[in-house]
Formats: sequence, C-alpha cells, structure tokens
Amino acid sequence: MTRTRTRPERGRNVLGAALMLVHTGRAPTRSALTAELGVTRATAGAAAGELAALGLIRVDTHPTAPPTGTHGRPSHRLAVAPRGPVVLALQVHVDGYRAALVGLGGRVVDTRWGCVTVPQEPAAVIDAVVAAGADLLRATKLRCVGVGMAVPSAVSEPEGEALDAFNVAWSVGTPVSAELGAAVRRAGLEGPGGAPPPYFVGNDANLEALAEHRHGAGRDARHLLYVTTGHRGVGGALVLDGRLHTGSAGLALEVGHLTVDPAGRPCRCGGRGCLDVEADPLAFLQDAGRTPGPEPSLLRQAVDLLRQSDRDAGVRGAADLLADRLGLGLAGLVNILNPDRIVLGGLHSALLSAQPRRLHAVVAERSLWGRGVPLLPSGIGRAGLVGAAELAWQPVLDDPVTALEAAPA
Repeated sequence: MTRTRTRPERGRNVLGAALMLVHTGRAPTRSALTAELGVTRATAGAAAGELAALGLIRVDTHPTAPPTGTHGRPSHRLAVAPRGPVVLALQVHVDGYRAALVGLGGRVVDTRWGCVTVPQEPAAVIDAVVAAGADLLRATKLRCVGVGMAVPSAVSEPEGEALDAFNVAWSVGTPVSAELGAAVRRAGLEGPGGAPPPYFVGNDANLEALAEHRHGAGRDARHLLYVTTGHRGVGGALVLDGRLHTGSAGLALEVGHLTVDPAGRPCRCGGRGCLDVEADPLAFLQDAGRTPGPEPSLLRQAVDLLRQSDRDAGVRGAADLLADRLGLGLAGLVNILNPDRIVLGGLHSALLSAQPRRLHAVVAERSLWGRGVPLLPSGIGRAGLVGAAELAWQPVLDDPVTALEAAPA
C-alpha cells in the first residue's frame, strides 16, 4: 500500500532549494516560492512553514495584495527571521582582520575589526579574529551555526592549506583550516547540539565573487567573472551557473599572475609585470609619485587619491596607466572565459567609476568579445565577510534539518 506523505514531508523535500530562494531574495512571497520551485502551493506552503519552525524565515500571517497594476491573488510575504541563527564570518588581510555575525540574506548583524601587523605564523591572528567573533556572539546571544574565514591566499582543497599567502608572509602549505579549527575550540564556540560549529576556509577573492553572485552586482549572471584588488595584490574568481569554479584542487583563477607588462615590476611568483604588482593599490600610489603611509590602509589611501585624478595630472596619468593594465588583463580573461558579466571590486571598482570610458575601451579593443560584456562595480560592502558567511551557511542551505538538528533554541 502506498503511504500518502504529509504536507511537512512534501515540503521537506525542497527545503534547501526554498531556503536558497529566500536567502538570495528571489522568493519574497509564497507565490513566488511556488513559481520558482515549480511545485504546488501546498508543497511550497509546507516548506515555508517548516523553515519558519526551524527559526530561519518569517512568514507573514496575513497575505499581501500584489503590486498595483499587476495580476494575481494576495500572497504571504517571506523574509529572513530577524533573530534567527547567524554564522561567524572572519577575514584576515594584510593590515589586520575583521569579524562579523552574518545572518541569512547576507545581512551583517554586527562587526569588529583589528589593525595589526599579521605575523608570519597565522595562529596568533586567527586566535585574535576568532576571539573577536566570540565576543560578538556573547554580546548578542545569537545561535552560531558555522564559521567561515576568508584569507589572502589560494587555499588547497580539501587540505585547507594556504599556498601563496605572499602578502602576509605565511609559508607555503600553512594549515589555515587546522589553525582555524583549533582557534574555534580554544574560544569555546558552540554550534548545533553544543559541539564546536563546523568551520571553513576559502580564498578571499573567491568568496567575494560568491557574495556578489548571490547578493550583489553579479546576481543572476550565468558566467560571472570577478576581479578585485584590496590591500595588496589582485585576485579573481569565476562563478559558473551559481557555483565557484575552483579547479581540480581549489587553485583556479589566479588572475593576479597574468602578465600585462613583460618589462614591469618583479612579482613574487617569479615573473615580471603581473597584474598582482602592476594594478594593485601600492602600484597605483607609486605610479602617482606617492609614498604610502602607515595609515589608513593602502586601499583607502589609493581610493582617496584616485578621487583627485580630475585635478592632478600626475594622479590622472597613474589612473590611466592602471586602467590600461587592468583592461589588458580583463581582455585576455574575456577571450579565454567568455563571461556574460564582469564585476570589479576594491580599487578596481573605484577605477571603473573614475575611468569608465577608458577601461571599457581597452577591454573592447583588446578582446574578441569584450564590447558586449557589462563591467559593473561591486554591489555590496564587505564582500569578503559576506562571502565567508556564504561558505559557512552552505551546509544549512543544502540541508536545513540535518544542519540544525539538535541545535540549541
């Protein structure tokens, strides 16, 4: 005899997909959830109810009428639960670290930062950033369901080792994942069931790209190319059909080591004239004839200087050179990857605002398909933290019930 499934059981089969739709803003109402999932209204309603019971989303009690001038029946609005669980998002960069609590929807609940010289051994700075996050959790009393950390290095999969953290002087093969796990345990963090929360580590540019694809300027792109420069160096990532392309071992898209000037500056990779040393904040400051100061960060100094390009010939020349170098690198990537959208972060985002015509022209002239590819500035702040949070949220997005099983209320 065939057993008839209950409404909650029918909804449970699509819980992960339903949560992802609410998380990325693609299902603001129950009717939209029904349409996006391609299921019956009863199944979508059961899924929404189950997610609400888990404390992940909120379902309005009373249905809301559709916008004026549109057709359709009133539908219950769906939103991320305002006091729902969070993940601890961490980021280590050249000038220090930042910790944040991030809820579903990419919502940064609270954040704390530290400006330090990152030591050659990572344990101290990882302990410091985890401790800052633990303080945030104690202050807010929110449930933590995972920890994600972004680092300025390619990270091997599945070992979780930093393989090229040149700018923070970590040795090749530094076990950042193991160090993070040890720091989580030392801090006494508790996740589902009272055990230490699951933890994850990823390359900062990869995670920024993931954040942009889910919540920012790259939303709904099929083949998204993301290129950025933060404090030092140039990073990039490719998101294909919603998933990061990380290669066979997590090391794909090291765009910073594309050569854009064969006679240029020596690069730590052994080459010369790489994007990493020709199109980052330090290179821009040097080309403009400025000596970088200890504060604020190199990125802040470079962005502030770029804003003077319309009234300072030396700065304008450096900005032109930066646009030419970046454009040449982007053109090569367009020829190889054929993206349908390019999003620029960090100093490159500011450059796009200051030099849109020149940058677009270089990409169009030096690539086969570049004329039709949109170049867009980053759409969200603190993309590295939001991306680190995405890493930690992924198990919940894949299987909410299993990930939250026995989690303390």
